[in-house]
Order: sequence, then C-alpha cells, then structure tokens
Amino acid sequence: MPNHGQSSMMSLAQHLAGQPRPLAIAHRGGALLGPENTAATFRAAASAGAALVETDVRLSADGALVCLHDADLTRVTGDPRRVAELDLATLRRLLPGLMTLDEAIAASQPLGLLLDVKLSDAVVLRAILARIDAAGAGARVLLGLRSLPLVAAARHVAPDIAILALAGDPCSAPEARRAGAGWFRLWEADATDARVAAVRAEGLMLVVMVGQPRDSALPEHPPFPVGQIDAAGIAALMRLSPDAVMLDDPRLLIAAREAAAPVTALSSS
Repeated sequence: MPNHGQSSMMSLAQHLAGQPRPLAIAHRGGALLGPENTAATFRAAASAGAALVETDVRLSADGALVCLHDADLTRVTGDPRRVAELDLATLRRLLPGLMTLDEAIAASQPLGLLLDVKLSDAVVLRAILARIDAAGAGARVLLGLRSLPLVAAARHVAPDIAILALAGDPCSAPEARRAGAGWFRLWEADATDARVAAVRAEGLMLVVMVGQPRDSALPEHPPFPVGQIDAAGIAALMRLSPDAVMLDDPRLLIAAREAAAPVTALSSS
C-alpha cells in the first residue's frame, strides 16, 4: 500500500492557500483554450490564472492510464472504437496530444490537478493512487470519484488524499461526507441556495460544474454545453460563493472574480 505521508487533504488546502475564491478549475484542461486534455492546454490554463486543471482518467487495452474524457473516440477523432479496446500506441497514433496519467501529473505542475476518474474498479483506483504517490503529487491532487463506494474505497486505501464526490444525486452531501469526501460537486442547474447550504452544513468544499441550463424555458438563458457558461450564469454563481467553479474557459470566472470586491482567499486550515 502506498505511503501517502502527511495529510494530502490538508496539503491541498495549503497548496491552494492565498488563491482567490472561487477557484478556477480548467475543465478538460481548459477546453476552450486549446485541444482538451493536452499539455499545451494545461500551460494555457496556467497562463490564464487557473488554480487547478481537470483531466479525465481511463484505462487502455494494455493497461495504460490515459487522459481521455469520452469512452470512445467518435467525438475527438471520428473513430468509433472504445478507449478500452485500444492499446496506448494506437491511441497515441490517433491522438498525438494524448497524455498518460504520469504525463498529466508532470504537465500540471505547479497547479492543482483534479482527476475525474471514469473507472469504477477499486484495483485500478489503487493503481491511480500509486502513480500519484510515486510522483509525490498528493499535495496538489483532488481525486474526483463517481460513486460513494469508490469514495469509501479510496479513503480506506489513502486516508489523506483529497476527494471530490462527483455524485449523481445533488442531495447526497451527507452520504458523501460519511464515505470520506471532503469536496462535493453540484451541477450549475442543481446549485440552489438550499443545496449549497446542505453542502456547507456537512463541512464540504463546494465545486460547481457549469453547463447545465439554469432555466431552459427562458429564451434569454438557453442550455449550454457542458463546461460553458455566459456572464449571467457566472454572476449567479458568484452570488452562491462556491469554493470553486469548473469551466472550459477559466478566464470568464477570473474576470468576474476580479470585478467583484472584496476578494476572499482560500483558508489553509
């Protein structure tokens, strides 16, 4: 079992100390800044002022941990084959900018790194944790997990890692906290005052993911693709005071944040 040393949850807060809130998380590395989930786009997100970059983790046919959002390559290459059916060499031929997890950990420095783990296998989870540990990156990694059993499994294996619950149920903050999460994701459309208050009541850090419609019945507020938002949406989120916002273009949040006063900083405690 990896030795994760001092508290990574505490260390992540320390790593982010002094960063103004809401923290800007560049979704898929900053998908409106360049090709998604690539080292070049990570660099663009850093230059734009993001505090963290988010990337996705999947498993290739030959066991490589790779950073791809979709289960197949249809959207990004036109090839309908699944990531899990292709070996790393084939994936690299089809997507020259593809990063392995190790490469993403290195390329994200010195930013925080949110890993959206698209896998549900606890054995693979252990492999991911081992790569984080081998890179000495636990202090700046936020592990995004999509089921409460996997949150509990990660907490058991790595008592100190910072975990974001990517829960399907926006009302499951109490269960996420009990499973071991320290952060909780709400979709933009689910981020009501009541749900935000419920997340706060559990002592969880709140991440809002943009892209779901606020009110699709209103023509002035049409649905947005995942990761995208307009100025009105940003303004509404700022009023909720989330700890972080995940979006394709972190510059939108940073501009709104800089226009607001006073600016608060993320505590290291």
